Amino acid sequence: MTTSRVPRSLPGGTRDDARNARLEEENAQLRQAVNSHATVDQAIGVLAAIHRLAPAAGFEVLREVSQRTNIKLHTVAESVIARTLGQTLPEPVMRELDAAVHRRSRQ
Repeated sequence: MTTSRVPRSLPGGTRDDARNARLEEENAQLRQAVNSHATVDQAIGVLAAIHRLAPAAGFEVLREVSQRTNIKLHTVAESVIARTLGQTLPEPVMRELDAAVHRRSRQ
């Protein structure tokens, strides 16, 4: 007797439906991670260009602002990008961003 590694479908395709749902969720999470990473990279580029910071220092600035304001990193990055497009930063983000840039540019 041989056994198959292919899961047998249950009535109504329950096993396949569950697997497809898991794969779709994983795919959505991966897409979100890629988009978030791209946004953070763009914000690092903005900080590097405007404040003449090295990319590693730009990331540390974003990380510090995120931690000190309790705002997710990608949201801080979106705010930095929006600032270059003429939008104003929320006061806590602006205050922490200025302080973090100042700390990094003295190093």
